[in-house]
Amino acid sequence: QVQLVESGGGLVQPGGSLRLSCAASGSIFSIIARGWYRQAPGKQRELVASITSGGSTNYADAVKGRFTISRDNAKNTVYLQMNSLKPEDTAVYYCNFVTTSASVKYAYWGQGTQVTVSS
Repeated sequence: QVQLVESGGGLVQPGGSLRLSCAASGSIFSIIARGWYRQAPGKQRELVASITSGGSTNYADAVKGRFTISRDNAKNTVYLQMNSLKPEDTAVYYCNFVTTSASVKYAYWGQGTQVTVSS
């Protein structure tokens, strides 16, 4: 049974930094992508950043140049380094792993971690 556990959220002042971590436990194989999404109150969940098994990254325009996604394959972990945080970055952040088996894709989600940017 696969479980994704996030950590690293919290309250930070504008301009500050946070580092989110997401570790997968259980038997998880053939990971093709990892990502971070966020959902602010009253808004839809949106992609923040993703990284493929080959290391290609993709970022939402709103976070380019400020956030960096990285992974540790040996630890089945994905990270999100968030710098120069803004109040509009306030949201619940969710990690996501996508695996494949017999040409079928499976998505796993973490429980979410709150990030609040406020003075």
